[in-house]
Amino acid sequence: MSSGPALWAAPRPFQLARHGVKTVVIDRYEPPHHLGSTHGISRLTREAIGEGNAYVPLAMRSHAIWREIEAETGEDLLLLCGMLVISRERSAPAHGKRDFLKQTISAARRFGIPHETLTPNEVRARYPQVALKGDEESYFEPGGGLVYPERCVAAQLRLASRNGAELRLGETVLRVQQIGERVRVTTDRDSYEADQAVLAAGPWIGDLVGEVAAPFVLHRQVMFWYAPEDEAAFRPGRFPAFIWFHGEGVEDYFYGFPALEDGRGVKVAMETYRTSLSRPESVERAVSPAEADAMYDAHVRGRFPGIARQCRDSRACIYTVAPDSDFVIDRHPE
Repeated sequence: MSSGPALWAAPRPFQLARHGVKTVVIDRYEPPHHLGSTHGISRLTREAIGEGNAYVPLAMRSHAIWREIEAETGEDLLLLCGMLVISRERSAPAHGKRDFLKQTISAARRFGIPHETLTPNEVRARYPQVALKGDEESYFEPGGGLVYPERCVAAQLRLASRNGAELRLGETVLRVQQIGERVRVTTDRDSYEADQAVLAAGPWIGDLVGEVAAPFVLHRQVMFWYAPEDEAAFRPGRFPAFIWFHGEGVEDYFYGFPALEDGRGVKVAMETYRTSLSRPESVERAVSPAEADAMYDAHVRGRFPGIARQCRDSRACIYTVAPDSDFVIDRHPE
């Protein structure tokens, strides 16, 4: 039996441990892994958040924390290669929010985040790899870019262990119960009691909280890596991370990353919510060649002439989506 908070699949337990809180970390798998939502070699990061001003201080603080973790571990976790947001006047909603570009610019101005607004000609001059129609507006944030999710998870777990957290990996939580003023976490191996439990279970949250998680819907998402004709032209420094809105439909936007040293090429992805999953285990992990061709034809072709149709790699992940598409950080009603 252990006392102190029991955390299930929480990615930042080292913050508790370093502040002297006795911490137990429980995860049914052995992170970092490719079964949830925190994988895929690269993930976008930015400080001006088009989804709403409430997220901006969190994003800004996260960049400072990544640098602190880098200093403590010697790992490269945050790559500020610049973030380019391209949008037409009427565009698709992103994460359920309209006017993504305008909100991004407004957030940058309000919080003093360095940025530029660019005309189509200015974008072409800076990034000739990008083919614009001429009626787009663009925002560039030099302090945006990407994080390496697998490295980030591994580094944080190392720091958690170094600061005294107990890591119980490959152990599945079966029940979380309120027992008087305490909480009991029962797993397939043991039982733990603590003052508080933090549930960060992603697509498995329904297994732990039942009907409370009923509003959440699981969606399969896919990431693709395409071969650039000139790899050097798409490297960080010459090519940014980006988000591109090119139509009004809910799937008329996509995002991507420069070609990294792993040789996969330029990563691009979109978000789709047409079908939902009954269980996280039911997600189709394999990505078909037809999916790669459809992604290329709908988004890449004609916008990046220097990126070939050849798909070098692909990965599936799961989004756990609330009705308003915002994150949920809250107390369980019990």
